[in-house]
Amino acid sequence: MTPSLIERDLGVLWHPCTQMKDHEALPLIPIRGGRGAWLEGLDGHRYLDAISSWWVNLFGHAEPRIGAAIARQARTLEHVLLAGFTHEPAVRLAERLRDITPPGLERVFYADNGSSAVEVALKMSYHYWRNLGHPGKHRFVTLANSYHGETLGALAVGDVALYKATYEPLLMEALTAPSPDGYARAPEEDYRAHALRQAAGMERILARHAHEVAAVIVEPLVQCAGNMRMYHPVYLERLRALCDHYRVHLIADEIAVGFGRTGTLFACEQAGISPDFMCLSKGLTGGFLPLAAVLTTEAVYQAFYDDYERLTAFLHSHSYTGNPLACAAALATLDIFAGEPVIERNRALARAMAEATAPLADHPHVAEVRQTGMILAIEMAKDKAGREPYPWQERRGLRVYRHALERGALLRPLGNVIYFMPPYVITPEEIRWLAGVAAEGIDRATRDRCASPASTPNAP
Repeated sequence: MTPSLIERDLGVLWHPCTQMKDHEALPLIPIRGGRGAWLEGLDGHRYLDAISSWWVNLFGHAEPRIGAAIARQARTLEHVLLAGFTHEPAVRLAERLRDITPPGLERVFYADNGSSAVEVALKMSYHYWRNLGHPGKHRFVTLANSYHGETLGALAVGDVALYKATYEPLLMEALTAPSPDGYARAPEEDYRAHALRQAAGMERILARHAHEVAAVIVEPLVQCAGNMRMYHPVYLERLRALCDHYRVHLIADEIAVGFGRTGTLFACEQAGISPDFMCLSKGLTGGFLPLAAVLTTEAVYQAFYDDYERLTAFLHSHSYTGNPLACAAALATLDIFAGEPVIERNRALARAMAEATAPLADHPHVAEVRQTGMILAIEMAKDKAGREPYPWQERRGLRVYRHALERGALLRPLGNVIYFMPPYVITPEEIRWLAGVAAEGIDRATRDRCASPASTPNAP
């Protein structure tokens, strides 16, 4: 008998963020195609991709304009090294990114993925200070509950407990400031007041360590892998002022929140700030190909610009830096933003998400329904009033995840948090249906004392 695709997969592949033994109880789902917000399995079952396939897809699967742009580019140039050479798609994309990002971001450095973009920003910040005669500024400040990727530098400036505990001997030591996460606010506080109070913790760290700090790195507005925790834009305003005062860089990791996810093209816009570095990836190519970009200021660029003998050049490269096919996909993605009222449509879809999930706020085991633009999160809790979480060992997201698959939806939980981050082509009708599926799953997950210990994905 010919082995199935699942059998063949399990014979050779090692999947990301997965305990492979889980697949003894939770079968893989072979996908043969996708169209719009939907994926189609080999067996013909369809799944509404409520999480944009790890937050990358913006305008739907197999979006014809992006696919056609890649095909056109493939007929002329598939790749050339970007050291000593250049090409039209890389230059044009850099020009357009400069024009749409916050003021002052003038230079573009390409990488392959989000983690690599973070590595670039960290190294570039440190190297900037070194070139200016301040090699002691070599540390970084991060927020509690943050996530910036899984290469070693990116892990070091994240604060995911499991990762840090496992790989700690390999990581540089970052300084961790209190998170402005509004879920942790006091009962009498609103999101804004809590964010301002938490900024005081950041100021204490910078006041003490600014002489050795190169940069602060944050995910603007939403700590996505950190259970979709959200905070008020006033924190970014305060943080920008603190970084200026203490002469440290501000790195905005907009890898997950950029390109319209938070209600504006970039999350930093809602605070009216410009970071010193902005990291972009995921939605940059509409979910078609890997590509990342780090934007920075002319002042940073000029700190590296010198005679070769001075040895000040930035030392970082990827073989596929500025790949023409990926750049073509990104340009087609930006064309859609430029030619259609995407942000306005998203705001209407965001309202539909809020309305459809509003009844869940009264669920006895939903501690909070929170939303920033096209990102909506539903946090399950053992005790609603005290916000006591379910033990992580119970993996309560399992029943929601499996129920959703049975109904035809891909809802991949983050621990006890069910979230929607759908492609922008989702319809209000699909949103209402998805909210119903989530509500049913949450009922099942919280109905009895303990959910099955069988597998469910538990990381982004």
